[in-house]
Amino acid sequence: MNVLFIGDVVGQKTIAKLGKALPRIKSSEGIELVIINGENSADGNGITPHSAKMLFDCGVDVITTGNHAFRRKEADFVFEERRDVLRPANLGDDCPGTGVFTVDFGYGALTVINLIGAVYMPLCDNPFKCVDALLLSIDAKSVIVDFHAEATAEKKAMGIFLRGRVSAVLGTHTHVQTADERIFDGTAYITDVGMTGAVDSIIGAEKNVIEKFTRYYPQKHFPAEGECEINAVALEIDASSGKAVSIKRIAQKI
Repeated sequence: MNVLFIGDVVGQKTIAKLGKALPRIKSSEGIELVIINGENSADGNGITPHSAKMLFDCGVDVITTGNHAFRRKEADFVFEERRDVLRPANLGDDCPGTGVFTVDFGYGALTVINLIGAVYMPLCDNPFKCVDALLLSIDAKSVIVDFHAEATAEKKAMGIFLRGRVSAVLGTHTHVQTADERIFDGTAYITDVGMTGAVDSIIGAEKNVIEKFTRYYPQKHFPAEGECEINAVALEIDASSGKAVSIKRIAQKI
């Protein structure tokens, strides 16, 4: 099975550009399933019913999120109504929605798990213990984990913790694509898939956020405009074993 995992998408204008580019990318890479981190899909952070619909309309199959999952009050409705929109599983059972979703390809199934890191992030349950428990109840041989975390060490630790047990551990959150994609013991890994958003920006936001660093003055984040880039990884997974065959980093203008 061939899967495209797209890094954190920033803003609705970016989604519109992604919708035009995605068919070409899916065709060139032979993609059967598209997963995207959509926690910044709504303008100004978070996810809304409208931004989720935009992502599905442009060809996305599964949406993951992270620390901005519940930034908008409308997000509760998204997670309650759509099982294919995930919030981190280790946020706890009291949160609306789920952190696990399984796609049946007919010839095999693939489960997506969404986790959030515990280091330099909002309060959450232990992600390592959480994923351990989840894997006991998952029948699918192919499993992709979106680990939405700040610390590179925690991401690498999760990759090693799960190597040989899942198909892929893909880091998100920092909006900066790392060049350490690899496969060990059948598990594809990358510390951060990167960001899908404006090139001339500060991790997707307008440059007014510089004032947070120069004047210590709070600034609202608005998606930057202009030329955009997609950051993603294309995965090939052996459906019979659940082992990753290849991981290809993608960074191109859209």
